[in-house]
Amino acid sequence: MKLPCTGKDNGMKDLQELRLEIDDVDQQITELFERRMEISEEVARYKIANGRKVFDKEREHSKLESLGAMAHNDFNRHGVQELFSQIMSMSRKLQYQLLEESGVSGRLPFIEVDDIDRENIRVVYQGVEGAYSHAAMQQFFGKDVNCFHVRTFRDAMEAIAEGSADYAVLPIENSSAGIVADNYDLLVNFENYIVGEQIVKVEHALLGLPGTKQEKIRKVYSHEQALSQCEGYLYRNPEWQLIPYDNTARAAKKVAEDGDPAQAAVGSIFAAEYFGLEVLQEKINDNEANSTRFIVVTNQRIFRHGAKKISICFEVPHSSGSLYNILSHFIYNNLNMNKIESRPIPGRNWEYRFFIDFDGNLADGAVKNALRGIREEAINMKILGNY
Repeated sequence: MKLPCTGKDNGMKDLQELRLEIDDVDQQITELFERRMEISEEVARYKIANGRKVFDKEREHSKLESLGAMAHNDFNRHGVQELFSQIMSMSRKLQYQLLEESGVSGRLPFIEVDDIDRENIRVVYQGVEGAYSHAAMQQFFGKDVNCFHVRTFRDAMEAIAEGSADYAVLPIENSSAGIVADNYDLLVNFENYIVGEQIVKVEHALLGLPGTKQEKIRKVYSHEQALSQCEGYLYRNPEWQLIPYDNTARAAKKVAEDGDPAQAAVGSIFAAEYFGLEVLQEKINDNEANSTRFIVVTNQRIFRHGAKKISICFEVPHSSGSLYNILSHFIYNNLNMNKIESRPIPGRNWEYRFFIDFDGNLADGAVKNALRGIREEAINMKILGNY
């Protein structure tokens, strides 16, 4: 008769016994970890006293190589190196925290203000009068602000860099189309900083001359993207000729200037009010949840007292785990990261610059601690603004 297997044949240990052994080893590891962190604190105090940097990349690499060599097989070698990489990361974070508490973390090159100037200022926006960027500018600064518009995003950035404008209003992302990549790149190339944001809901409408009847319309002008976004509504009127135009605002301006009741434009209600047109049909875009986020940029390194969002960019070493190590600073300091984007670095194939938005204020200790760690370990970190 064959007996059932009990799991104890050939001297095999019971599962409960194995778990007790693991518990014992885990206790020892915990005690050793705490002892190591105590030593790390002593190291931090030595570095504070002697002005030494926390992150020593060459020493850590050498240390990981020697630790990996102590393991008895490849699997354990990789495991030991990963384990100690995290232990070293925790050690650095403790040291950054002690530097902050000791007041030697260094001052961030930004000045805290109660609010940005809103009087006796000049604001530039990209685009034309009546465009969504014009609407965003007025929503943020008011209708009476002294303003002018330029042709390109770079022109707007150059205007504030050279001082012909105090602020620029630029689109940074659309909820449907995604990021405005050119403006991400310009934030890196110029010493200009974000101090505010304005979200504008994209609600296209059919605009015509006052008194125009829809059955009389034969031509509809607008930007190609706007026509596409209203495809469902427009194609229910097959007799209309859809004509792509530079942008929605210029299309509205053309209809107003031509004075032809057979013409209409797809644009915003703001454009209708600005050019004296009548809204023939509201909310004709297919996606009702479409919005564009605009940023307010200046050449001053300032942030408002109640600012709640921070934008940064950085590069990381082209090696395994480097981005993970940077992102761990947000976790350790309990900071909520709400956006990450990447852009290719010009002239360096397959290498990327990362852009991150996270919640916080530059005056917060946790933010200072995280930014110090990221600055030490990343390449070319830049604070793009706190707003």
